[in-house]
Amino acid sequence: MLTEEHQRSQTFSWVSPREVLRQASKLSGSEVMQAVASGELPPPPIAVLMQFAPVEVSDGKVVFECTPSEAHYNPIGTVHGGLACTFLDTLVGCAAHTTLPAGVGYTSIDLNVSYLRNILDTSGPLIGTGTVTKRGSRVIFAEGSIVDKDGKLVATGTSSLLVIPPR
Repeated sequence: MLTEEHQRSQTFSWVSPREVLRQASKLSGSEVMQAVASGELPPPPIAVLMQFAPVEVSDGKVVFECTPSEAHYNPIGTVHGGLACTFLDTLVGCAAHTTLPAGVGYTSIDLNVSYLRNILDTSGPLIGTGTVTKRGSRVIFAEGSIVDKDGKLVATGTSSLLVIPPR
């Protein structure tokens, strides 16, 4: 029987994404990502929830850190694959975002993920890299990879992202 000593809890707080979007809408994608990385703009709620943090931002490339925890575990005793999938989606999306001018958006068309080894709460911090492989005026192609604290590749992904012009 499980007792209260086995219970865990986690809380998090975030800044209204609407307010951040209002400020960010005047900036290029690269400026937005730089502002989040430097702390001038707060991270989006999903980054706080999933424990993603930007480490490096350049044109067409981002590097993020992720700290997996027990809160990400599935019933078989490993971090759920959705964490790696969401991390890769963030990496490729943010890499694409760095190439866009102010007012231009994007959305994922597809995401293909390959899981190469399991992730545990002791695997982190994970380091993820997202890179644009081809910029297009309508579609951006990007790839991502995640390595564990020992530098072992745990997952990779590729994505196509639709460029959304200003309204």
